[in-house]
Amino acid sequence: MNLHEQVRAYIEQNLVVFDEEIELGNDDHIFEQGFVNSLFAMKLVNYIEHDFHFQLDNEDLDIAHFSTVNRIVALIERKQQGAALHENS
Repeated sequence: MNLHEQVRAYIEQNLVVFDEEIELGNDDHIFEQGFVNSLFAMKLVNYIEHDFHFQLDNEDLDIAHFSTVNRIVALIERKQQGAALHENS
């Protein structure tokens, strides 16, 4: 399972809309489209920090970083690259 699939699966498990026919696209805005609510944002932060083993900084907590699967994946990849650079220096 690639990173996009992993993030999408987590979001789909936490949808507030219970419709089995919903197919979440990588660019679907999960908050604007009502797929999830604001409480889910905190669950998402916890999921990212726990499953990907890094801590998000205050500047990372802009809701725009969490609005789509693609943006969440970009945030994770950026943080992982930063952690790798920090370890190698």
